Amino acid sequence: MKVNGKHFQTIWPDSNEFIVHIIDQTKLPHHFITRTLHSLDEAINAIKIMQVRGAPLIGVTAAYGIALAMKNDPSDDTLKEASLNLFQSRPTAINLQWALDRMNDELRSISPGKRFDVAWSLSQKMLDEDVATNQSIGKNGLNLIEGLLNKKTLQILTHCNAGWLATVDHGTALSPIYYAHEKGINLHVWVDETRPRNQGAHLTTWELAQQNIPHTLISDNTGGYLMQKGEVDLVIVGADRVSMRGDVCNKIGTYLKAIAAYENNIPFYVAAPSSTIDKDAKKNFFDIPIESRHEEEVLMMQGLNQNNELTQIQIAPHGTRAYNPAFDITPHKYVTKIITEDGIYSPQELESIYSQ
Repeated sequence: MKVNGKHFQTIWPDSNEFIVHIIDQTKLPHHFITRTLHSLDEAINAIKIMQVRGAPLIGVTAAYGIALAMKNDPSDDTLKEASLNLFQSRPTAINLQWALDRMNDELRSISPGKRFDVAWSLSQKMLDEDVATNQSIGKNGLNLIEGLLNKKTLQILTHCNAGWLATVDHGTALSPIYYAHEKGINLHVWVDETRPRNQGAHLTTWELAQQNIPHTLISDNTGGYLMQKGEVDLVIVGADRVSMRGDVCNKIGTYLKAIAAYENNIPFYVAAPSSTIDKDAKKNFFDIPIESRHEEEVLMMQGLNQNNELTQIQIAPHGTRAYNPAFDITPHKYVTKIITEDGIYSPQELESIYSQ
C-alpha cells in the first residue's frame, strides 16, 4: 500500500546486510517511523510491544526472528530456544505457531551450516506468500461486497485493524474494501476505535485516509446503535485464530459486534488466511490461551501534546486496577461467512475443506 504516495510493506529484508526493516506501528498515526531488526531479541521485542502486530505479520516477523537467530548460532539448542521465546511473545495468534512450525520442519533436517541460508530464503518466501494470500482474500471478498450493492453508498463496519498494517501488504478485512474502492464502488467505513490500544482510531483511520477512502471513527459502543438505525450493511473483521467449527478469536470486542449484527440481520464476515485456521478439530477452542496484556494499556492513553510530541496520559485514578484481555471468541453461530484466499465458506464447511 502507499504512504504519502510511496509504496511500503510493513516488513522488508535487506539481503545485503541480512537485517530486517519494519514500520513502528506504536508511533502511528502521528509519526511514520521505520526501525531495523538486527537480532532475535529485537524481533521478539517488536512483537511483544506491538511495533508489529496482526496475526499474519507476527508470523512473518517470527520467521525472520528465527533467521536472525540462525545467523548468530545455527545450533539445535538455539533453534529450540528461539522458537520457544518467539512463541511466548504473543501466544494467541496461531500464525505465530504456524510460522515457527514451518521454520522448524525445514531447519531441523538440515545441517547447522546450511540453516541460515535456508531460514532467510524461507522467510522471504513466507513474506511473498502473505502478499499473494491477501490479494486473493481481497478479490474473494469483493465478490461479497458486489452482491450487497443495493443502494448508493455501501456502509461497512470494521473492528480493530485488519488492513495492510496487520499483514505484509493489502490486509485481510480491509483488502476487499481496497479492491472495491479501486473498482469505483461507493462505500463508507465505520471504524471502531477499538479500545484499549485504539488500533482502529490509530491505524485503520490512517490507512483509509492514505487510500482516500471515506470513513468515520466511532466509539466502540456506537456500532449497535448504527445497526439498529439501518446504517450498517455489513461487518467485516479479521481473525487471530479460527477453529475448525468456525469459531473466531479476534480483538476484544469482536464478540459484541457479532451479536449486534446477528440481532439486526446484518452479515458478519471474517477475512483471514487459511494459516489462521487451527487444524486441531478436537481442541476445546474456548480453552485456547487468551493473551492478557499490561493494565497500563487500559489506564493510559497515547496522543499528541501541545508541542506535537507523543505522550501518554493517565485516564483513571491512581491505584485503579484494570483487566486487559487482548482477544475474545465469537461462536460460529454469529459468523455469516469466512473469507480465505481459497474461497468463501460458511463456518460449517471449514472442517471438510481444511482437514485434509
